[in-house]
Amino acid sequence: MAASRKTAQTNTPTIEELIQRLEEVTRRIENPDTGLENSIALYEEGMSVAEECRKRLQETRKKLETIDPAEAAAQPEKPAKAAKPEPPKPADLFGMES
Repeated sequence: MAASRKTAQTNTPTIEELIQRLEEVTRRIENPDTGLENSIALYEEGMSVAEECRKRLQETRKKLETIDPAEAAAQPEKPAKAAKPEPPKPADLFGMES
């Protein structure tokens, strides 16, 4: 069956459908014919959908921690932040060696 799946109780979109919607919103925002006002509305929608995805993923993580607490403890809570790159030296900006 290729019909879209909804959660059984509330007819809310699945996480996969939310992600597809985010991809569609992104494509429409990137289209130069969308216009500023429509782009702003799409951006706001995208932020709302992204927040819903974040909440769902957190809920899923909590469920997984209940199932296997040892595995959950081995996983970092948040991804580590990448180290900030050093800013270029002024001489590097102009292709000169210092």
